[in-house]
Amino acid sequence: MAPKRFLVVRDTASDGALRGAVLAMGNFDGVHRGHQAVIAAAIDRARGLDQPTGVLTFEPHPRDFFNPGEPLFRLTDEAVKLRLLAANGLDGAIVLTFNAALASLTAEHFVTRILVEQFAVSGVVIGFNFHFGKNRTGSPDFLAAQGARYGFAVDVVAPFELNGRPVSSGPIRDALTDARLNDAATLLGFPWFVSGEVKHGDKRGRELGFPTANLSLAASCGLRHGVYAVRVGLGDQRYDGVANFGRRPMFDSGVILLEVFLFDFAGDLYGRSIDVAFIDWIREEAVFGSVGELISAMQDDAAKARAALKRAGDRFPPI
Repeated sequence: MAPKRFLVVRDTASDGALRGAVLAMGNFDGVHRGHQAVIAAAIDRARGLDQPTGVLTFEPHPRDFFNPGEPLFRLTDEAVKLRLLAANGLDGAIVLTFNAALASLTAEHFVTRILVEQFAVSGVVIGFNFHFGKNRTGSPDFLAAQGARYGFAVDVVAPFELNGRPVSSGPIRDALTDARLNDAATLLGFPWFVSGEVKHGDKRGRELGFPTANLSLAASCGLRHGVYAVRVGLGDQRYDGVANFGRRPMFDSGVILLEVFLFDFAGDLYGRSIDVAFIDWIREEAVFGSVGELISAMQDDAAKARAALKRAGDRFPPI
C-alpha cells in the first residue's frame, strides 16, 4: 500500500486543502505522549464524522515570538515536528505563522476567521490547558461555546499522565538538560532525536582515528554537554554510534557541535541529512592529560556505547 499523503498548508488554504477537517490544535513541541492523546482523539472524532484529520499549529513557537531574547529549547524544530505528526496517521497540518497580526487576533476572530471561514472545521480537539487568541482569552470553555454556536464539535482532552506524572514538554526539556534520556523517552514515547545536515569540521576526529559527522544544533538547545550512545538514521539505514555534544574542552574553539562517530560505516556524509537519536548517556566532557589519554577514553566510550545500544534493541523514533 502506498504511504498516506501528508499535506502541509501554510497560512491559507486556497486550494481547499483540509477544509472541513477535524483539527487537533496546539504547539505540539516534541509531539509527546500527551500530544499523541490529543491527536488520537481528533482521529476518533474525524472517523465518526467521515472527515479528514489534521493539526493546526504555529511557527515560530509563540514563546519565541513573545520572548525573543530568551529562546526556547525546542524539542522539535518545524521540520521534525511535521515528520512526527505525519507518522501519527494524520492527513495533514496547517501551519500558521505566529506574528504580530496573529498575536493581536481576538479569540472570537480566531474562531470566525480561521476555524469557520477559512477552514470550515468539522471539529476541534485541544488539550485541557490550551488557550488561544489575544491575551490567551480563548479557553477550552470558550471554544466549546463557540463550537455550539457555529456548529463544529469540540473535544477537550484531559491531562495525560504516566504513573501519576503529567506529560508535558517542560519536564522533557528538564530531563534532556540533565541527560536523563530514559525519562525523556518515556514521556515522548520514543528516543529524543535531532536532524541536520552534516557539515565540514576541523577533521580533528579523523586525525584521532574517529572520523565524525558534525552537526550544528540550535543555540537554544539545552541538551547536557557530554558523550552519548546514539543511533543514526541515514535514509532507511540505521547505524549505531557514539557522539559528543559540546565544546570539546581538549580543543575548545568556542563552537558548540554535535560530533557523531558511526560504527562500521565507510562513506562520505558531507551535505547529507541525518537523524541522530540519543539512546544513553556515557559521561561528561573532560580534559585529558594527553592526546593518547583522550584516544583511550574515546575507545572506552565507543565500547560502552556499543553495549548500551545492544541493550536498547532496535529503539528509534517513528519517522
